[in-house]
Amino acid sequence: MKQKFDIIESTCVPLPLENVDTDQIIPARFLKATTRDERFFGENLFRDWRYRPDGTPVKDFVLNNPVYGGEILVAGRNFGSGSSREHAAWAIAGYGFKVVISSFFADIHKNNELNNFVLPVVVTPEFLQELFDSIAADPKMKVRVDVPNQTVTNLATGRSESFELNAYKKYCLMNALDDIDYLLLQKDKIEAYEQQ
Repeated sequence: MKQKFDIIESTCVPLPLENVDTDQIIPARFLKATTRDERFFGENLFRDWRYRPDGTPVKDFVLNNPVYGGEILVAGRNFGSGSSREHAAWAIAGYGFKVVISSFFADIHKNNELNNFVLPVVVTPEFLQELFDSIAADPKMKVRVDVPNQTVTNLATGRSESFELNAYKKYCLMNALDDIDYLLLQKDKIEAYEQQ
């Protein structure tokens, strides 16, 4: 469901692994689905890390640890590499994450997240490490992501960084518009142009 993005303040789920690819985010065997059922994909986010082949939970995987939760995933460098499958973004959104913070995203995955109402926030490696350290010290610590001002703040330390966000995508996120919604809003302008 599309929601307007403004200020998101939440606890975080830490995933301090580098080079997490889209096959790890959502394994290829789940790509047979032809409709976007976010709940289905969310249930299978990081499936092979979360569950053993017999379906029992892997106890020490972070998503199975009740200590961690929230709308923000803090991930290691080079998140979303590999194939261009949009299903990876569906799974992240379907699980309930609104924001993914990393020091680097694969370009296609970054755009897939934006198109599916998940905000990819790029921070410096130093700030990312500080977030991991703060979460380790207190899993209930919160991060504030201010979309209008394009800042991310570690509320445990008070430190902030700015992040880049395409003006068009920012407008869409803040108004809960996908690309088609945006085009429909321009219908009168498009029709006027066609009349010229």
